[in-house]
Amino acid sequence: MDINTIKAEKVNTAIGIKIGSENAPVKVIEFINLKCPYCKMWYEGSKDLLAEYVLAGKVQRIIKHFDKEKPSLKKGNVLHRYLDYTNPEKALEEIDYFFAHQDEWGSLGDFDAIAEYAEEKRGLSLQSNELEAQDIIKEANEAKVVFVPTVFIEKEIFDEHITPQELKDLIEARI
Repeated sequence: MDINTIKAEKVNTAIGIKIGSENAPVKVIEFINLKCPYCKMWYEGSKDLLAEYVLAGKVQRIIKHFDKEKPSLKKGNVLHRYLDYTNPEKALEEIDYFFAHQDEWGSLGDFDAIAEYAEEKRGLSLQSNELEAQDIIKEANEAKVVFVPTVFIEKEIFDEHITPQELKDLIEARI
């Protein structure tokens, strides 16, 4: 990932699903799409470590579901509408589920089938988070975030290739 054009100063902590304390000294900002296999790799590779830091009050995760127009990612856009930004713990539970079952729902034929999956398989309802989705797209465009996952800790920018130890070192250096 070429990070030279990304403007980290344009990324904010105001919008997204917020996991953990607002007072946590470290903010981890994640632009992800639920259909992206690389986002799944990032999420699954970092979730246990981040959960420890969140539980300890040292990290707040701000997860920004980035709607993408790339055909292979559009199915993720559908599921983003079913995540409740007002209930971060439930949203995180659903994110876990959707990444764990990405092959299952990702193989469904059309967007209506994806919506039906969210409603019938998970008991979810469409959320009124369209404004947040548009704000995330605007923020990503202003910051020149193009790819998912793109993750920020202050001015540090990285993707799924970061090792757990590298992630731990970045966090520890800011506590």
